[in-house]
Amino acid sequence: MSVWRHAGLWVGSVLVLGALCSGCMVMHELARIRLEEGNKALAGERLDVALAEFREAIKLDPQWADGHYQLGMAYKQNGDLNLAAESLQEAVRLEPANVTPVIELAEVYRLLEKMTQAIRAYLVACELEPRNFDVRFRLATCYHQAGELEKAIDGYETAIKLEPRSAAARSNLGAALASQGRDYEAIKAYKESLECDGAQPIVLVNLATVYLNQERWETAHRTLKVALQMDPNLSAAHERLGYTLWREQAFEAAADSYRKAIEFDPHNAAAHAGYGVVLMTLYLDKPENVALRDEAVEAWHESLELNPDQPKLRALVERYRPKYEKPTLRLDE
Repeated sequence: MSVWRHAGLWVGSVLVLGALCSGCMVMHELARIRLEEGNKALAGERLDVALAEFREAIKLDPQWADGHYQLGMAYKQNGDLNLAAESLQEAVRLEPANVTPVIELAEVYRLLEKMTQAIRAYLVACELEPRNFDVRFRLATCYHQAGELEKAIDGYETAIKLEPRSAAARSNLGAALASQGRDYEAIKAYKESLECDGAQPIVLVNLATVYLNQERWETAHRTLKVALQMDPNLSAAHERLGYTLWREQAFEAAADSYRKAIEFDPHNAAAHAGYGVVLMTLYLDKPENVALRDEAVEAWHESLELNPDQPKLRALVERYRPKYEKPTLRLDE
């Protein structure tokens, strides 16, 4: 009798479990339909509708990693990066072997400037796909942004081994090497980047900057001219050329280059600062022309408004700005 009772209980349990599994399948199918509707809305640039559909899909099937992933990507597209991170974290938790959500989570962390978390996520992605160039390159850029230059350099070199023709990896390697003062190695990396892709005017500007650090004025001048032939509106190239011309004592030409740099990018703080230096140099040669001094100091003020973290420029402003006596008001008169 007890055996049959136990058997009856066992059969009843099977029926309950079957019903539960059937219910799960129904909920998952409904979630899949909502996800498809969300993707259609996303394709039609109806982001609010897409977000609503993805949220409903997750309510129907909270354990579906792809639902959390799609919601996270929609939040990212909408600029809601903290919500994107939360959704992508859940996608990774539910499906840790899937590298795609890990990469996207790392990228969201990078956009949030949470470099420690971004680096950790990219390291996980590297474990999942050790020969993925894109992951290695992104990890190196995160190290670079975090100021961990040795790790950045190692990362770029690893990425280059996987993709030797990557101009971006080689130019970023050059920038990291230049930041360490390893000028000749940086020059080599920049030149190799240009061999991979010659149409990179900003890389030529970076290369010229290393030449300027070495006081190779003529070489820098020629390099910047090539950059400007490629992109005549590149503010950074005009600014660097202005500095080069100033060092070559071609002051009028230097001022003209700085003016062009400001014209093409009014927010170029270095161009405003350099323009002020040229004007002050001309004033010191002709101290009777106080208008040059005043214009120079005003250019420095504008540079500091754009980038206040320039202590040397602050000192120059204090040294050369016009000094006026404060008027006094006597109440007894």
